[in-house]
Amino acid sequence: MINLVLILPIIFCVFLFLVKNKTTNNIAIVSYSIIHSILGILYFLKPELIKNTQYFALNSSNIVFYIVLSVVFLAVAFYNIPYSKNMEFDEKRIMRYSIMTLIFVMSMTGGILANNLGLAWIFIEGTTLASAYLIYFNKTKHTIEAAWKYVFICSIGIALAFVGIILLTVSQGNMNTLNYSELYQCAKNFNHFWLNIAFVFILFGMGTKMGLAPVHFWLPDAHAQAPSPISALLSATLLNCAFLVILNVYKVLICADCVSFAKLMLLTMGVLSLFVTSVFLYHTTNYKRMLAYSSIENMGIIALATSLGGGAYFALMIHLIGHSLIKASYFLTAGNILEIFQSKKIKSVRALGHVDKKTSWLWIASCLGICAFPPSILFISEFLIAKEMILQKKYVLCFLFLFLLTIILFAMARVVFAMLFDDKNEERFERAKRNMPKMSGLMYLPQAVLLTLAFVLGLYLPKFLQEIMRNTIVG
Repeated sequence: MINLVLILPIIFCVFLFLVKNKTTNNIAIVSYSIIHSILGILYFLKPELIKNTQYFALNSSNIVFYIVLSVVFLAVAFYNIPYSKNMEFDEKRIMRYSIMTLIFVMSMTGGILANNLGLAWIFIEGTTLASAYLIYFNKTKHTIEAAWKYVFICSIGIALAFVGIILLTVSQGNMNTLNYSELYQCAKNFNHFWLNIAFVFILFGMGTKMGLAPVHFWLPDAHAQAPSPISALLSATLLNCAFLVILNVYKVLICADCVSFAKLMLLTMGVLSLFVTSVFLYHTTNYKRMLAYSSIENMGIIALATSLGGGAYFALMIHLIGHSLIKASYFLTAGNILEIFQSKKIKSVRALGHVDKKTSWLWIASCLGICAFPPSILFISEFLIAKEMILQKKYVLCFLFLFLLTIILFAMARVVFAMLFDDKNEERFERAKRNMPKMSGLMYLPQAVLLTLAFVLGLYLPKFLQEIMRNTIVG
């Protein structure tokens, strides 16, 4: 099954290249999303059917990341059906869009399933090459700029991560392995100096892909310019893949008992990410850029939780799941707004509640969810993180954490409600109404399902899921 999930998209890509048809494109993407999800379901129902290989494995350490990717990809695949039909491009161009989407998801899947650090690095690099075209897809001046910035900055980041991998092998002495399980077993024998230096390079390198400040500069442009389904994948799944690599290397430092410096680095980048978001949200004029900065904030929260340890480990897994579900919904709903108003500018979107009530409710629910209003699952994670800070007597850090979150909440809420309720421009209102026939049920249903999951999990978190999340850290 693992081999099938990695090989099948390549087969689909060859088929799509030969058969250039919109319907075939959608069938391939939806089929792959369903098969992708089946592997995750089999892990719980029939684990004996999943045969881990020498280089790829589905286990307690990566199953949460895999399930999140499957759920988000499934939602994006169904949303993409009406979205692609509204694309005013020739079939060749849409075929290339579909092929690169499949390769992008395959690369993220490989990065998650890889049980070898070097192999994970290769797949993360693959995500850069695949998603660069998708960011550039609309071929405007802004998309070209965003794609080049993305490739340039992320390539530097990947190069830094590669240097970190080399330094990790240096720290091993006579040993020579990048297999995660072997690294954990032998970590106590590693040279602590070289291990810490290696983590710095890997953190900055993969932190670039994860969107942590101060190496986040590509993210607002790329997320704002990519097609909305791709923005959802970039924010809700790609950032997680990069974090998984950082987390796996962080576990090596835990096993080596030299984690104090790594904690300081994660804490610094986490707080800086929150600060950057709180500043830039007040100056953004593009609602998709606003969501991109929100992703930087949430990756900062995850880095901050990782640095705290203890009960915050459980909180970071909750936060990762919640952010992925809600942010995917948020970006897909932003796609609806873009289809209706044909503009990404905040000031150009007014009286959304009068134009499309379903989109406006999804927009409100996504905002409340990402701002951690109960019963959002993010309320639980942020509450547990603040609690852990208090238990560790880090009162100043707790105050700063809550203060920055409050600023971010206000900045997002004022934009969202201005778009919903401000006085409408009659000409713009009528133009938006004329675009309503483009909308179909599948442009609302995926977001509704994702938000329902996020709010239900905020009310009830099954015990088996709690156990899986704990095993992701210590398993």
